[in-house]
Parts: sequence; C-alpha cells; structure tokens
Amino acid sequence: MGNTTETSHFVSKIPKEHDVFMGSVYTTFCILSFLGNGILLLVAYRKRSSLKPAEFFIINLSISDLGMTVTLFPLAIPSAFAHKWLFGELTCLYYAVCGVLFGLSSLTNLTALSSVCCLKVCFPNYGNKFSYSHACLMIVGVWCYAMVFAVGPLANWGHYGPEPYGTACCIDWYAPGKDALSMSYIICLFLFCYAVPLAIILLSYILILITVRGSRQAVQQHVSPQTKTTNAHILIVKLSVAVCIGFLTAWSPYAVVAMWAAFVEPSTVPPIAFALAAIFAKSSTIYNPVVYLVFKPNFRKSLSRDTAQIRKRICSSPCRGSPVPGEKDLQRQTSLRCNKDASNSTRLSNGLVDSHGACLHCTEVDPYCQQTTPQRTARVLIGTSYSEVTVNQLPEKMQADLL
Repeated sequence: MGNTTETSHFVSKIPKEHDVFMGSVYTTFCILSFLGNGILLLVAYRKRSSLKPAEFFIINLSISDLGMTVTLFPLAIPSAFAHKWLFGELTCLYYAVCGVLFGLSSLTNLTALSSVCCLKVCFPNYGNKFSYSHACLMIVGVWCYAMVFAVGPLANWGHYGPEPYGTACCIDWYAPGKDALSMSYIICLFLFCYAVPLAIILLSYILILITVRGSRQAVQQHVSPQTKTTNAHILIVKLSVAVCIGFLTAWSPYAVVAMWAAFVEPSTVPPIAFALAAIFAKSSTIYNPVVYLVFKPNFRKSLSRDTAQIRKRICSSPCRGSPVPGEKDLQRQTSLRCNKDASNSTRLSNGLVDSHGACLHCTEVDPYCQQTTPQRTARVLIGTSYSEVTVNQLPEKMQADLL
C-alpha cells in the first residue's frame, strides 16, 4: 500500500462531529468494561474455590471482553477524536487481528455456554458428569476456533484493512469482489462464526425453555422434591438468555452490514452504517459483567461481602493511625469515664464483683470506649476446691439467692 493510498484509507469518511460522538461513546464503554470485567474477575478469583464448571465460561467471556477493551479502545478512541487513524498500517493489522480474535472468542464461548446449560438442564444424567476438565478443554477449543479465523487473513485467506469509515481496522469486506479466497473466507466466517453459533444458541435455549416449562407444570401439580434444582435451572436460563440476547443484539448489526458490503454493491453501503454497527459491536464488552454482577445471586453476594470488608477497612484505618490534635485528651477522658463507671459496680453475695454494665457511657458509635460486657461469675465449692462458673449457668433458684 503506497503512501497516497494509505493516507486516503486512514482518513475518516464520516463527519467530524460523528467521530467525536464515537470517541465519547468508546470512552464510556472502555471505562465501564474495564471496571465491570475487572470486578467480575476479582470476584471470581475471591470465590475460586467454589466455582462451578459452567462458571468457567463466564470467566472466559469476561477475559475476552477485557482483552477487547485493552487492545482496541486505546487505539480507537484517539483516532476517533483525531478524525483519522493515527497508528499506521502495522498497528492497523494488530488492531484487526485482536478485534476478530476476541470477538469470535466471545461468540464461540457463548455458544459453548448455551450447549453446557442445555446439557445440564435437559439431559441431567450427562450434564451432572460435566467436570472441570471438560470445561477447560472446551475453553481451549473456543480459543483455537477463534484463532483459526483470526490468523486466516495473515495467510492470505481473506484480508485485513481499514474500516469503511476510516478510523479503525478490521476484515476487508470489499475484497470478495476481487478475490475468490477472500470470498470463501467471508462465507465461512458468516456460516461458522455467526449462523451456526446462532442456530446452536437458539436451539439450546428453546430446549431449555421447554424443559423448564414442563418442570413448572410438574411442580404445580404436586410438590416436587427437585424444586430447588428447578429454581436453579430457571436462574441459569434467565442469566444465559440475557447475556446471549445482549451479545447477539450487539453483533447482529455488524454482521448484516458486513454481508451487505461483501455480497452487494459496496458503494451502496454508507460508511456511517459501519460506524454505527461498530458501536453496537463494541458495546458487547459491557453486557457480561452487568448481567452477572447485578443478577447472579452468588456473584452479587460475594461482591457485597468484599465491598463491605473494604469499606470496613477504610473506615477503621484512621483509628489505627496517629490521633489528630486534641484527640488524645478525648481518649483519656473517655477512658477515665469508663474506668469510673466500672468501679461503680455492685458485688454479689459471694463477694465477687458484679461487672454488669461496666461502662454506662460506652456506645457502638464511641470508638474509644468499646468493651465487651464481662459475664458475672461465681465460685462454687466442689469438694475441697473452688470452681468458677458464670452465673447464668447456675439453677434459677441459686441465681435468685445470689441476686
């Protein structure tokens, strides 16, 4: 590609205000995706000992989304604001490979997840045998499958190039009109990376919905001992369907526009159509963490617990540091007040101190006077030796005599 051609290809084909809008949207997506997927991975790491095999696919989906966020947005955002591609042809190739790799990995991962959910819900005899090793093998297969189509254009099976709107890079959708190999690549990409996965996902969830509906009818007729399992299946259906609908909604516009450019006259496809489809495609990176952190009970509980611990540490950290001026006097006065109240305790009939209400001024909001209330004890003569027990362990009549 010569300098003149490269310059013309890497200049934006849409109005500058549209590029600024794209840059702003991409910035929002980048922040939300980085935070959401990062938190999801952190929660998964904290509860790693209790993860189920099917949840490995959720983690893998989050990794691929985070990979897309880290590799694409830092290049797409400044290019959109600059109204042109800023990073040259080699970086354009890198951008395109990462976009195809992580995008296809996410879609293939969702296909595998839907298949596993269908197996566990509709065929529990086989689904219950699904183990961690099976999940790991399927995840490796997901990445290998995506790698084939990402590396293909590097071996001249298809081509990479600038996006039609000029500020990003992807597959050259105009190449099929010039090259038979590029045509075969686009056809295989559409069939095996969109049509077939879509059919598997839809078939899986149709079978799941039919099975769950039958389970509900059985529960309504009589109390089923597997009600808890049925509820878990329903939750799996809701979560997985939500993620898949979000992902397919994000990528379907791009697939339609790409096929339009590949098999119809390219000049009829406006660059703004590719730009809008790209915005929808990149929004897929924020669906997964939102669904699983907000709606999945065990992830939500783990996140709430970790957040509470962090908040507690932050709130308690000033108490461990050096006191501010005047704080020492307040601590000393509070301590003296507590000690004075402790000395005003009563005595039991056996001569022991009754420390009930050791500090009348101690409250939960007073950080300088937090003491656990000691339990009252009594010495009991057993044989020739005394044994100390708490008063509430004595019979009620003996407690009355002591009091």
